[in-house]
Amino acid sequence: MESAVNTRQNVADLAGRILISAIFLQAGIGKIGGYAGTQGYMEAMGVPGALLPLVIALEILAPIAIIVGYRARIAALLLAGFSIVSAVLFHNPAADPTQSIMFMKNLALGGGFLFLVARGTGGWSLDARREALVKP
Repeated sequence: MESAVNTRQNVADLAGRILISAIFLQAGIGKIGGYAGTQGYMEAMGVPGALLPLVIALEILAPIAIIVGYRARIAALLLAGFSIVSAVLFHNPAADPTQSIMFMKNLALGGGFLFLVARGTGGWSLDARREALVKP
């Protein structure tokens, strides 16, 4: 039987995974509808537009993996790196205050994903179920 403390931690872990992942899931789906515009923007910033299918796949599949807690540490590490790299490539903090906020937002998201890498997903996840089945 799960204690109240464990339940509270698991609820917070799940809610945190959903909240930190939602922005990427929404962005990935949005890039499908705005494919040409996104590809053009990437190319204007010096990033090959041919990478867009990989970006979309990452922004859709990694958040789903994190939300359900399947190989979430790997997905979180990928999104942490993606967040930090995209901050540097697309959000010049010297350009204007909005870009500075976007730059810091991406760094903060990267930091949040690194917490997931370090801590894991908590008890309510497929990773926790898999680990429980493997233990002797």
